[in-house]
Amino acid sequence: MTKQYETVIVLTPVLLQEQVDEAVAKYRKFLSDNGAVIVHENNWGLRKLAYPIQKKSTGFYFLFEFQADPTLIAKMEVEYKRDERIMRFLTIALDKHAIAYNERKRKNASQKKQEESVS
Repeated sequence: MTKQYETVIVLTPVLLQEQVDEAVAKYRKFLSDNGAVIVHENNWGLRKLAYPIQKKSTGFYFLFEFQADPTLIAKMEVEYKRDERIMRFLTIALDKHAIAYNERKRKNASQKKQEESVS
């Protein structure tokens, strides 16, 4: 039985953009190779952290929203822990209300983009 999840990873700010892209591609491939279906992904870019992590005050944030078997989460988090580029990560299971909220949010964002491109 598949569930819908959302995972946010915070990558160290000392990476070059190519290294960030490479790390994101690695986890995108990991998810698809293990049968997950990526529903949405969002690059939040370089942001200030709420508190220093490993003496760093910023990090590259990236979000994946995906459907997967619950057994995949533990394997994915082991991969995160082994990757020295990742400072923090958080994976949560989405309930039906969170899924509906995310869909509305994406729909509104795409409508705004369409309106901006028209004007």
